[in-house]
Amino acid sequence: MTVAVETGLWQLDATASTVGIRHKTMWGLVTVKGGFGALNGTGEVRPDGSAVGTLTFDVASLDTGNAKRDTHLRSADFFDADHHPEITFAARSAELRDGDQVHVVGQLTVRGISRPLSLTARLTDGDATGLTLDTEFSVDRDQFGLGWNQLGMIRGRTTVTAALRFVRTTG
Repeated sequence: MTVAVETGLWQLDATASTVGIRHKTMWGLVTVKGGFGALNGTGEVRPDGSAVGTLTFDVASLDTGNAKRDTHLRSADFFDADHHPEITFAARSAELRDGDQVHVVGQLTVRGISRPLSLTARLTDGDATGLTLDTEFSVDRDQFGLGWNQLGMIRGRTTVTAALRFVRTTG
């Protein structure tokens, strides 16, 4: 599938977008899943077809289905939401390649710590008014100061999944 994406400014449709995380805990026996309820984002598709943009996730909106765990995740042991209320991904370049594959290079900032991040997303149902990007990638939480690990229960990388719906706002 080859999709032509219109140039101009695009806005994240938060009601039609999801960002989730999953991580194995309890020595790999339990998978904790959660999602961010409050998302925001903008992007620009340039005349050459490349794109840039920014996504933000409200840390306090993370819901894993367990209020006690969610409170702990917002604490200084993990995301430190009082001092770092947002997670930000700044896409420095996004290029459509191989039909529906979008190569994205950017910077992820968690807890005030920024690290480079490259990923591949799949462009789905794109047209002149809207498009959706689907991606899954993993991050090492230790790189972002999320090293709390009582009794060695939490190991490995955190998987992030996202389905991001953008609508065109201007030409």
